[in-house]
Amino acid sequence: MARIPTEILAPAGDEAALRAAVFSGADAVYLGLTELSARRSAGNFTRGQLEWAVPFCHARGVKVYVAVNTTIWPGELETAAEAIRIAAGAGADALIVQDLAVARLARETAPGIALHGSTQMSVHSLAGAVKLAQMGFSRVVLARELSMAEIEKITQKAPIETEVFVHGALCVSVSGQCYMSAFLGGRSGNRGSCAGPCRLPFAADGSGSAHLSLKDLSAVAELPRLSEAGVASAKIEGRLRGPEYVAAAVTACRKSLCGEKYDEKVLQNVFSRSGFTNGYIEGKIDGRMFGVRTAADAAASRAVMPSIRELYRREMPRVPVDFTVLFDPEGVKLTARDRNGNFAAAYSESEPAPAEKPQEEAIRRALSKTGGTPFEMGRLALEGTPGFLPGSEWNEMRRSALEMLLKKREKLHPIPVAAPQLPAAQHHGTCQRLPIRARFESWQQVPLPFVKKLSGLILPLAEAGKVPPELRAKTVLELPRAMFGAVEERVKAQIAATRQLGFEGYLCQNIAHFELAEGLPLFGGFGLNISNPLAAREYAELGLKAMTLLPELPLSEMAKIAPDAATWALCYGHMPLMMTRACPLQNVTDCARCKQRGGTLTDRKGRRFPVRCSGGVRQIYNPVPLYMGERLSEMPVDAGIAYFTGESREEAARALEFLLNGQPWPEEFTRGLYYKNVQ
Repeated sequence: MARIPTEILAPAGDEAALRAAVFSGADAVYLGLTELSARRSAGNFTRGQLEWAVPFCHARGVKVYVAVNTTIWPGELETAAEAIRIAAGAGADALIVQDLAVARLARETAPGIALHGSTQMSVHSLAGAVKLAQMGFSRVVLARELSMAEIEKITQKAPIETEVFVHGALCVSVSGQCYMSAFLGGRSGNRGSCAGPCRLPFAADGSGSAHLSLKDLSAVAELPRLSEAGVASAKIEGRLRGPEYVAAAVTACRKSLCGEKYDEKVLQNVFSRSGFTNGYIEGKIDGRMFGVRTAADAAASRAVMPSIRELYRREMPRVPVDFTVLFDPEGVKLTARDRNGNFAAAYSESEPAPAEKPQEEAIRRALSKTGGTPFEMGRLALEGTPGFLPGSEWNEMRRSALEMLLKKREKLHPIPVAAPQLPAAQHHGTCQRLPIRARFESWQQVPLPFVKKLSGLILPLAEAGKVPPELRAKTVLELPRAMFGAVEERVKAQIAATRQLGFEGYLCQNIAHFELAEGLPLFGGFGLNISNPLAAREYAELGLKAMTLLPELPLSEMAKIAPDAATWALCYGHMPLMMTRACPLQNVTDCARCKQRGGTLTDRKGRRFPVRCSGGVRQIYNPVPLYMGERLSEMPVDAGIAYFTGESREEAARALEFLLNGQPWPEEFTRGLYYKNVQ
């Protein structure tokens, strides 16, 4: 791709933050509407506010990206279509989306608006960026867990732009793969309502305090290298932060990109959690990345705020304007013209007096005083015989011409829209005897006497060599949800080695898998976050023969998803609540001394959460299993998934016996979110 300058992309949670971002020098802002925003507790923007914000930014050469980046419930498709119409009507430059339903609606409703793949899509590999490009996306927001080398590799080879977070809060979970808030508190991070359970205290195996809370990211110093790598956009997290935070971060980024020093201490004082971390980009993923917000941090913020406000008190000049001065015996005409062809003229109130000395430098000085406006003086052309005017007249003409020019630049430019094709409401009936498919982490877990009673098996791709040939036709090979670093190439080689061995197919859990396993029988895992019929239709068109629905969906919503492909849902299992690249157990131990490849975290209520390490990531599981054995007939899907993680073969056999016989679970369990309304 052609090299473009790296933009500084700032958060705008409300109008005050947007003004601070623009006035302090951001090249673009991202914001959410009052509906379907991944930061629902931010101020966000109504239709009217957006129709002010976009022209305000465009007049100053600043782009606006609208985030419609939550999972969409079946009944919200019209709301999503309306959000797209609002963004297009205001002339926004791009939509940031997570759900493929929104992407499809955008292509149908407003094909003139660009699509950016949200970090909630969990794209952390080249194959993911390639697939998004094929689907019409122009940019991918990369996962925050990538190293500099990984960012460089993807950016240099990707057929679309890349966007990288350089400052702000870090979720310990890979974005889009966290279900902890929903399962523990009924508030979904995928829906923009995260309750932040990872910021609460935990203990690790009785050996001391552990954290799921990461320090805030600050990779501002790495901006020159990111720019050299070709990263299109440097993103600042923080739609829940105030204007001071935004201005401080934008200013630091501007200085870093220009090779100037910035005051990291001031940046830290504005907001941090015991300082900053850059562990992911530096490839130093260890216990030093973890931190919490302290009273000292809060006190430092209060002290520094007044001085920060000076950063955005006056507008930063950034829009070049060329002046032409026409001298006429009856007066002077001043024309201000931008580089987009807009122009405005102002006239003197008096005739110019004969000049005793050359006037060009005096005129240039007078017209260059553009402070307090978004304009900076460009070229100056004098026509006719220059005469003398008092400085007050030059000032008034300049002010008047620039005010009119700004109004012309602030004109609304809506993008044409069309009516989308929304799917007709369908309801999936329930099944009296729901087929059960079992997923295992290893072949050693599989209780062979039960295999013939199951509709199929799911096993990790790495376990393919252990599956007997006679069982391959009913075995789906699960591709890893995370493929950081060299894992993607390894997975690609494993797919190539197994594609002719007669397996039923491959379980896709990331958009990258559709590129790696193209042309093969495909099934969908819950990591795809499929939550509405339009997204299901999109995935069916990508090749899925069946798909696992998002576990955050209530059964009543699952019933409304009836695509051409079959649907599955979890009916048993310790739900993977969180997938992390940074290990929370590193607060109390290091990888060299961790012999068990995992452990447990205990929350303040005494609940013990298993933590297991595999494939370069850690999974944190719910303490008690989801169980629907005696209510299988209430599940409006085509198959239930018994999702086995750390169970032994004997424990798996016991769970399958209860499930297949429709018996109640005899110990503590959960129905998950199947009978709840998740925020």
